[in-house]
Amino acid sequence: MAMSGGKDDGSPMMEMNTTPLIDVMLVLLIMFIITIPVATHSVDIDLPVPSPNDNPPPVDPIKNKIVLSPTDQILWNGVAISDSELMANLNASKAMAVEPELQFEPDSQASYDLSIRVLNLIKNSGVTKFGFVGNEKYREFAK
Repeated sequence: MAMSGGKDDGSPMMEMNTTPLIDVMLVLLIMFIITIPVATHSVDIDLPVPSPNDNPPPVDPIKNKIVLSPTDQILWNGVAISDSELMANLNASKAMAVEPELQFEPDSQASYDLSIRVLNLIKNSGVTKFGFVGNEKYREFAK
């Protein structure tokens, strides 16, 4: 089998042979991969393990809790309220000397539209102490 080095008329080959260039690039890539140090450092942290004997912390009476029901109701500390009443309650709690923590717990069947609307109202009110609660119910999939 003969290799073609150009045309039969003796003119030089005008195309560049890229095979050696690709070989050199692959060798350099392998060399860089080999010389990169492996990240082997780790920080061991001992996390607390929950036990079934742990008692839940006592409920603080000055916490406000917003629950979204499956029937698209907004519940403020267990009482159904409207959007305007929610804004009034948020402004009143923000005006207290010590702002109480606002806890947000949407039901798993509550609509996303209601959740987004309530979260936007909370954000626009300027509440600074805010937290999501009840997520431990969804710790395992398909429950």
